[in-house]
Amino acid sequence: MDIKLHYVEQGSGTPLILLHGNGDSHAYFEHQMEAFSKHFRVIAVDTRGHGASPRGTAEFTLLQFARDLNDFMDELGIEKAHVLGFSDGGNIALLFALHFPHRVLRLVSDGADLDPSGVKFSVQFGILCGYWMTKIISIFDKKCVPKHEILSLMVGQPNIKKEELQKLTMPVLVMAGDNDMIKANHTPYIASCIPSATLCIIKGDHFIAAKNPEDFNAAVLDFLLEE
Repeated sequence: MDIKLHYVEQGSGTPLILLHGNGDSHAYFEHQMEAFSKHFRVIAVDTRGHGASPRGTAEFTLLQFARDLNDFMDELGIEKAHVLGFSDGGNIALLFALHFPHRVLRLVSDGADLDPSGVKFSVQFGILCGYWMTKIISIFDKKCVPKHEILSLMVGQPNIKKEELQKLTMPVLVMAGDNDMIKANHTPYIASCIPSATLCIIKGDHFIAAKNPEDFNAAVLDFLLEE
């Protein structure tokens, strides 16, 4: 890997890796670290070009972020881990499980989408406007390039097929808020594509881990700790 990812960790035991959403950082999981660290070695990572992790020279794609996670686990000497991803982090978690299934114990996907059509039009329209605006501005002001790259992650990515998800064999928890920016029928569809998946809809919007941590944490822990 051409960079070293920034991360924070707390607790001991089986590793649990947390992946934040688009344009965010490990700080998104401030309400999860202590609760989860009572049971696991919790590692919250800043993905490439986010938080305190450098951009590096590799391609800026969700698949590259999944490859970064594989290298990151090698670097820390972690053979297998539970992986929890939120929003774009959920997309990265799914891609990681598809490309490196032998490294995933249990997978939690929160507010993910298989492709941009899974996002409500009202939200996706704003993303597209920002994407084209920053693309134009970036021609004249290179300081805008990072913002454009981050928005680009939500315009043409991910592109995960039903047939791919059907190959997943590890236990998977598919989550979203009941008023999520992800379309109401899209999260149940993701769960239906994965043979080993459990669907969990939590009261709240897209940011249930931050705004409804009590219910979110309880659901995740029930899943991760079940025999």
